[in-house]
Amino acid sequence: MKNLMNKAIQDGVPGLSVAIADKDGLIWTGVAGYADMTAGIPVNENHLFGMGSITKTFVAVVTLQLVEEGRLSLDQTALEILGADVVGRVPGADRATIAQLLNHTSGIPSWEDDPLWVREGRGEALDVKRIWKRRDTLRYIEQTPLTNEPGEEYSYANTNHTLIGLIIEKITDNDVIDEIRKRILSPLGISDIYLEGFQQVPEHRLARRYHYTTREFIRDAGIEKSFKQINAAVIDVSTSNLSAEWTAGGMVATARDLAIYATAFRAGKLLKPESMAFIQEWFPVNDTVKVGHGLFCREMTEAYFLYGHSGSVLGYTGAMYWSQTDDVAIVVLSNVGSMHIGQKLPDASSLALNTEFLKRVFEYVGIKHP
Repeated sequence: MKNLMNKAIQDGVPGLSVAIADKDGLIWTGVAGYADMTAGIPVNENHLFGMGSITKTFVAVVTLQLVEEGRLSLDQTALEILGADVVGRVPGADRATIAQLLNHTSGIPSWEDDPLWVREGRGEALDVKRIWKRRDTLRYIEQTPLTNEPGEEYSYANTNHTLIGLIIEKITDNDVIDEIRKRILSPLGISDIYLEGFQQVPEHRLARRYHYTTREFIRDAGIEKSFKQINAAVIDVSTSNLSAEWTAGGMVATARDLAIYATAFRAGKLLKPESMAFIQEWFPVNDTVKVGHGLFCREMTEAYFLYGHSGSVLGYTGAMYWSQTDDVAIVVLSNVGSMHIGQKLPDASSLALNTEFLKRVFEYVGIKHP
């Protein structure tokens, strides 16, 4: 495993943190590369990395816990709960159900795809000192048509989970991160997962953020003046923060704590069996990937599947997957972002889903690789 991690570093990934766990706890952790390329500071296991859209799994768990408590119905819409003053101008908010928000079949467009947001949220027009408010991203899609009729097609949209975050806070009358802490983190004894911009984060433990600067990124996003070119491939975007992502992708974590969460999720410790079954009601994305209500299913071979989620934001990528049949979960976090770059370059997901890497993981835990 370490050899493949080192190869990823040689191929351009600044730093990596990896954790493997089962229901009894951590099995293996490893790091490679640099948390700070300029200062030559290596990654250690206490470094925090952005997890991107893996954040959405926490939001899904809290949502389904509220359904279990009878405080929320999966057939409700965002408009019903939040009202026209909040989401009246969001296309589809009056029609798409919470269930459709969870599995990205709502048809509601993603603010992340809006060209203006790309520049103002990740590129040359970004205000790096700004802490975005919860609803700020919604204005970018107010005049955008639906991508599809609700329930008919899959179309990934960060807007879905921005709306769900607002719904959670409306129903609970509490900050969503406090609900995540109370319902997930504290019961599992997890202390190193945070929602950046909405709670205190130990800044000194954050790995510096880097992002690939392809021609496509420069064309579509541009480079904010405080972002420094480190080499021909990456810029340092550490002056930025993840507040714009909020419940769509704003959490940071250590790999070890994220792996502990993954194994608890897999073991059904966070949700009742009915909710776990609902999360795993799959809708086709392509020939090898299906989406559930908070998780993705990836077909690795005809008989072997991985469940989980990946994420990519400005400066970070992450991957969290577990075996469908075997008691093992894998987390890979990296301090390089790959959004808007127009091509596939090495990041956390490319390592986590690498066939040879998975083979080494299974061999290490004593599982015959399928």
